[in-house]
Amino acid sequence: MRMVDLIIKKRQGIELTEEEIRFWITGYVNGEIPDYQSSAMQMAILFKGMTKKETSILTDAMEHSGETLDLSNINGVKVDKHSTGGVGDKTSLVLGPMVAACGGVVAKLSGRGLGHTGGTLDKLESIPGLTISIEGKRFEEQVNKIGLAIAGQTKSLVPADKKMYALRDVTGTVESIPLIAASVMSKKLASGSDAILLDVTVGDGAFMKNMDSARELAQLMVEIGKNLGRNTKAIISDMSEPLGFAVGNSLEVKEAIASLQGHGPSDLMELCYTAGSIMLVQSGLSKNVEEARKALEENVANGKAFEKFCLMIEAQGGDISYIKDPSKFEMAKNIVPVYATEEGYISNIKALTIGVSSMKLGGGRETLEDTIDMSAGIVLAKKIGDFVKKGDILCTIYTNKDEKTYKEIIQEILSAYSYSQFKIEHTSVIKEVIE
Repeated sequence: MRMVDLIIKKRQGIELTEEEIRFWITGYVNGEIPDYQSSAMQMAILFKGMTKKETSILTDAMEHSGETLDLSNINGVKVDKHSTGGVGDKTSLVLGPMVAACGGVVAKLSGRGLGHTGGTLDKLESIPGLTISIEGKRFEEQVNKIGLAIAGQTKSLVPADKKMYALRDVTGTVESIPLIAASVMSKKLASGSDAILLDVTVGDGAFMKNMDSARELAQLMVEIGKNLGRNTKAIISDMSEPLGFAVGNSLEVKEAIASLQGHGPSDLMELCYTAGSIMLVQSGLSKNVEEARKALEENVANGKAFEKFCLMIEAQGGDISYIKDPSKFEMAKNIVPVYATEEGYISNIKALTIGVSSMKLGGGRETLEDTIDMSAGIVLAKKIGDFVKKGDILCTIYTNKDEKTYKEIIQEILSAYSYSQFKIEHTSVIKEVIE
């Protein structure tokens, strides 16, 4: 079997066999197939697509390209949640403790942020002392004890995805739906949870820009999960504006703390209640989503969800005094309000522009080697549908960059806002649920 023949076959739009797909993935991981041939195959897939059968086989081959986690020593039904990414998405920090407080078991492996999307691990590491490197027995013991852990992926987990994603990023093949689905699901399946909830974001700040592509991706991933023996469901959520108000690592941790104490933004809480309700039903802890939502609301109100968050931070070495008193987090030296330049109802806030601006202020990374300024970011004062007068504060920037740099970024932030003279009806953050 020759890789060039498989590339030509896929270029002609012909379905690859299981043997051919496994030959490609195994050979690529082992270094027998070079980057340029794997890049050619991924470009052929971008143009010609893959059948659902091919995509399931690709996912399984990637999942088993390295180590897979065995969570059988962890009691209960393990349920995981994955988001396809966005701006201000601190959902895992709020959702994990909420589900755990209701008796759920959340053994979660997360990733880092790149470009305009923020990473859960980076947000957690803004808490002094906290480690995301908890593996093996320590990971199992923490989840068995408190029902919750959020850790970094081990280097030996799904090596095929690490190599393929790096190629996709530099060869213009990131948006291929079969490749996205295989990338996401191989990591989630290798992580060992019994049930998976996928949050597929759609809109300006997401990879999927429209509902058709978001629905196609969500349905494909749910089908892959079911085909490979996992209880898998998905929600499609709105990412046309940033989620919540805070964008940036320690700023988002503070918002997560406030949310667990019952003071969260309505869109973030609606997403967490919807996702959490589905996860509790998947876990067998609630008969239906209505019963589950009531339990989640009660455990936020009585403080048990916040208590779970504190237990997780302590277990992972974080300084709990920062959680009890968020004013202890280091503040950026420049805290600058951004003022509205016109009057009207806010009709749009481009999440992508806000995310990129936060990155440029120091709150994100353009390459994996970049260092993040944990104190940098943007906190919105207004959201879509709010009325503003000229001179009202739209948002506040937090940065250690010099004045010349941040003034240029402020102009970019202002370009993210659109206005209407008519009241804008704000739509729900939840667009669709796919089971």
